[in-house]
Amino acid sequence: MEVLKIATAGSVDDGKSTLIGRILYDTKSLTTDKLEAIETRSKQNGFDYLDFSLATDGLVAEREQGITIDVAHIYFSTQKKSYIIADTPGHIEYTRNMVTGASTSQASIVLVDARNGVIEQTYRHFFINNLLRVKDVIVAVNKMDLVDFSEEKFNAIKSEFEALIAKSNYKEQNVTFIPVSALKGDNVVNGSENTPWYNGQTLLEHLEELNAQDLYEASQARFPIQTVIRPKKDEFHDFRGYAGKLYGGELSVGDAVTVLPSMTTSKVKEIYFFDKKFETAGRGSSCTITLEDNINASRGDMLVKSSEKPRVDKQLTAKICWMDTRELQVGANYLLQNGSNRILSKIKNITGTIAPDFSGDNTDANTLKLNEIGEVAIQLSKPLAFDSYSKNKAVGAFILIDPNTNNTAGVGFIE
Repeated sequence: MEVLKIATAGSVDDGKSTLIGRILYDTKSLTTDKLEAIETRSKQNGFDYLDFSLATDGLVAEREQGITIDVAHIYFSTQKKSYIIADTPGHIEYTRNMVTGASTSQASIVLVDARNGVIEQTYRHFFINNLLRVKDVIVAVNKMDLVDFSEEKFNAIKSEFEALIAKSNYKEQNVTFIPVSALKGDNVVNGSENTPWYNGQTLLEHLEELNAQDLYEASQARFPIQTVIRPKKDEFHDFRGYAGKLYGGELSVGDAVTVLPSMTTSKVKEIYFFDKKFETAGRGSSCTITLEDNINASRGDMLVKSSEKPRVDKQLTAKICWMDTRELQVGANYLLQNGSNRILSKIKNITGTIAPDFSGDNTDANTLKLNEIGEVAIQLSKPLAFDSYSKNKAVGAFILIDPNTNNTAGVGFIE
């Protein structure tokens, strides 16, 4: 069964958690005890309706304040597909949490309050989806019941959002607009009689038809080595296998390959899935590969087809979302983790911060503060094999680790 990973985004009180709770309720994905707990808590809070946000807001602080703080992952299935929804917070100070939640998503639901229209946080969340190259975006114009299901209001929001799409990398066919009421259930799982002017699909119907393609969709094979397998048994005395996950294209027995960054060449001898041999490994396969030559390759190296080499360099430029309270400054040292490869790095230059409302860049900035996004040049202590993030997400992203605290200080997307 296909698995579709979805991120939700929207400003505070736009109804993200309520929308997810409504989907769970209408698809009968809530357990009896969970439903009873929601009914009891809703009555205690004085509501004459079910507060579906209680289905996802798990932290005590979230339930008390009625907001989402941390990323929650919700799982449910239909007869057609399985879903993993990352319920991300809407506050500006939790931008880093939204980046985390959307980083592994194939689709994103951006909620807009029909009363308020497109606001600053809408720009920010759409920008992050654009930055992370999330394939499909659904703009759910929520709380339509509070504007009398006005077609005019819906079209005005749609028109404003289309102007935003024109500034992004998205094409209009990758952005879908749906009028919904998460509280009442209109156009979420079931169609609504309150929107006779809307002829499109419900939210769930649209999700059911999305192609849950591999998150790391790319055309060229990239095989970062996670570990070298050398069994301590007499019958496997000469066995040397390289285990990892294959991103991008396929690898087959007989393919000429190059080990990066050493540039050593060989050919694929065998491909193992557990104890079985196969002729070809497809994209997304976790497997073990042996080579015809006894060459030096270790954890952190990368196997690629000799005809499809990525860039190998000791410096790179990337867009970075800063996640640490300690500011990013020129000259600072960090550990750059790209897959299983960890390299000492130094911040060479900060070009400036990037405005998440698509209004332009601030080239005067020389630091990055918590939740800010900027363009940074980085010097590495040794060569790294990489692609741009737009070309291959798997090897085009990295994290920066503060060597003093071991905190994940930032996440980067290579240009």
